[in-house]
Order: sequence, then structure tokens, then C-alpha cells
Amino acid sequence: MDKMTQLLKLLENTDTIELNEFRMDFEELELNIMPAIQQVVQTAQRQAQQAEIVREAILAEEFKPPIYNYPGEVAEVQLGAGTRKPVFLGGQKALYRFEEPQPNPPVVTFDVFDIPMPGLPRPIREHFEDVMEHPGDWAKKAVKDFGANMVTIHLIGTGPKVMDKTPQQAAAAIEEVLQAVDVPIVIGGSGNPEKDPEVLEKAAEVAEGERCLIASANKDMDWERIGNAAKKYGHNILSWTQLDMNNQRELNRKLLKVVEMPRDRIVMDPTTAALGYGLDYAYTNMERIRLAALGGDDELNFPMSSGTTNAWGAREAWMKESPMPEDSEWGTRDFRGPLWEIYTGLPLALAGVNLFMMMHPLSVRVLKETTQALLGMIEGEKVDISNWIKEV
Repeated sequence: MDKMTQLLKLLENTDTIELNEFRMDFEELELNIMPAIQQVVQTAQRQAQQAEIVREAILAEEFKPPIYNYPGEVAEVQLGAGTRKPVFLGGQKALYRFEEPQPNPPVVTFDVFDIPMPGLPRPIREHFEDVMEHPGDWAKKAVKDFGANMVTIHLIGTGPKVMDKTPQQAAAAIEEVLQAVDVPIVIGGSGNPEKDPEVLEKAAEVAEGERCLIASANKDMDWERIGNAAKKYGHNILSWTQLDMNNQRELNRKLLKVVEMPRDRIVMDPTTAALGYGLDYAYTNMERIRLAALGGDDELNFPMSSGTTNAWGAREAWMKESPMPEDSEWGTRDFRGPLWEIYTGLPLALAGVNLFMMMHPLSVRVLKETTQALLGMIEGEKVDISNWIKEV
């Protein structure tokens, strides 16, 4: 027998010995672990039985959400007087309806402009292109055809870089809207810090006695002059700050102490960032403000407004397609734009927003119906939603 044959024979004998030993060890191991496996299976079966008992007990028990008692409450503000049908904001004593009934449902105000708005997205423009030359007709269509609770007239045409309309021309647009509809109106300027105080002062004068919402007093322009005009002519003032709770508190304090604005005439706008562009921060800021108000902070206990139309500034709302070639299809703008506005507004309703400034008819309808359902009301009728958790 040569050396190679001897080596192969040796390896063959070694494999057989090791394999037999392995089989013996496995048989001993199997005998040792079987009781443990049986115990694990029995334990799992008992836990499953206990879980089923708990689940049945939960389903049998009446659902009772956590209820908090808040020391503070939100001031109630009336919008509209004189020839206007009044609308009320605020008055909440809790964050959620199941904690305390909400006295006033959220309200939507439709955006209208004093000129055919340049750059207005097509999905919005196609609903109003027949009335965009006349702000009164635009406002009337928003109320009659699309159920607007209020109308916001933006005096964009007064901007020095737009049409540079005079305060007197702005006043004529306000009068046209007041004659066209009987709902409360919000009056906004062009955003120009030098011209807006004069424009809003004249607008407040021509609308005297109608209890409009003058938009807005902010720290980047003469807030004192605008606030004094609102107070003098019997209007409400929108206190607008940019995503900062402390700045909101400071501006509210100035309106209360310097202008001596009555508490029932202030509405806050802490700024709305759109879905995908800071909505989470806007939500957190607004919720903190509302919880502070309910906690007793008398410098933040005012109704809140949301410029939900900011959602149309998101490129996903109006661009035809993604600018990134590697991106997936975005789909039709006819759906994307309204959805972007809806999903910007709905979370903020949960944060405590009372007034929504919006533009697309579908967005307005969905937000109104959804918030009414959350309040237990559909088209003004009481609906019992107390058992909703079992119906899902």
C-alpha cells in the first residue's frame, strides 16, 4: 500500500468516528432540550389566551379618552357687524372636543384679489377666471357657489411694483366687496411695509362699523398705526408673526398695552408653513401657543388664523412635473394642488386653528366637512361620533 492510499484510509476512518460521535451528541442534545421547547410552547399559548381575555375586556369596556381640565380659555372674537352676518371665533376651553364641547367651529375665508392675480395656479384660476376683473363678483361667487363663510380681499394692486394703486382706489375695491356680499371680510394689503399702513388705514375707514379683520399688524411695519386704525373704526386686528411663539406674545402685548386693543378684537396668525416645507414646525408652534393659552397665558389666549393658501407656494402643488429627472411621476396638478392645501390645513385644525384662509373650492369643501365631522356636526346637524373608535 503506497503512502497516498494509507492517507486516504486514515481520513476515511477519522470521518466515520467524528460523524458517529456527532450523531450521539445530537441525540443526547435532543433529549435534553425537548422539555424546554415544550415549556416555551406552553408559555406562549398561555400568553395568547391571556391576551385574548384582555382584548375582549377592552372591547367590552366603554372607551374613555383622557380628559384634562385647563385653567385658561381662548377669547371669543366676533367678525362682522353692521350689514354683515356675524361669525364667531375662539371661545375654546379645551384642546379637543371630547374634553369640552367646542363653542364655535373652524371658519374658512376665501382669498379674493383686487386685480386679476398674476401667477394664480391654473387649478384655481379656472374656477374664477370669469370674475377676476371685478373683486365684488369674485367675492360673490366664492360665497354663493362655494359656500365661503367669509372673504379675504387682498389689495395686491396697491403694491408699488404691481400697479401702485392709491389708497382711494383700494377703498373703492373694499366698497365693491362690501356691496356684493354680506359675510364678514378680511382686508389685507400688498405686503409693502411703507405703503400698507396708509392703505389699511383708508380701508378701515371706508369699512367703518362692519367689524372687519384688518390684516395685519406685524413687527416689520408700523403695527401701531395699523392697530390704531382698526381700533378707531371698530374692526379686529390680525397679529401676525413668523413661526415664533415669543415674538407672537410680544406683539400681542404691544397691541394690548400700547394700542389698548380690546381683548375680543385680536386674532393671531403665527404663520403657516406648507406640507413638506415646515408644516411640522408650524403645527408644533401653534399647538404650543394654544396649550399656553389654555394653561392661563393671557398674552396668547386669542383665536388663531392660518394662511393655508401658503400651500400653493410649494412646487409640488403647481409645477407640471418634478425638476429632477430621476424623480417619479408627480401626477396631475388638478389633484396635487388641492391635496397640498387640504393636508396643510387639516393638521392645523387639530392644533387649534380657528380661521383658515384658502383658495381652491375643493380644499375648502373637504376641510369644512372634515372639521364639522370632528365636531359632531354635518351641515349643521348634530351627529353622534362618541363611538367612533369601535366603528373603525
